[in-house]
Amino acid sequence: QVQLVESGGGLVQPGGSLGLSCAASGSIFSFNAMGWYRQAPGKERELVATITSGGSTNYADSVKGRFTISRNNAKNTVYLQMNSLKPEDTAVYYCNANRGPFGYWGKGTLVTVSS
Repeated sequence: QVQLVESGGGLVQPGGSLGLSCAASGSIFSFNAMGWYRQAPGKERELVATITSGGSTNYADSVKGRFTISRNNAKNTVYLQMNSLKPEDTAVYYCNANRGPFGYWGKGTLVTVSS
């Protein structure tokens, strides 16, 4: 059973930075891709960023230049560094991993951007 555990959420002021971590219960080498999604109140879940097993990255237009996704295979962990945060970045952030036809989700971590 794959488990993904997010951490690092919290309250931050506009313009601030926050880093999220997603720790997987096993080796992340077996995942085709991992990523971060977010869901704001009253909105659908949306893609934030993904990273493949080969290290290729993809970002939503709304976060390009501000967010960076990375992975540490030795620690079975994927990260999301968020800079220049805006109030509209407020959401629950979910970690996702794909292995073949199967997708796995973490329980999410809340990020609130507010003064």
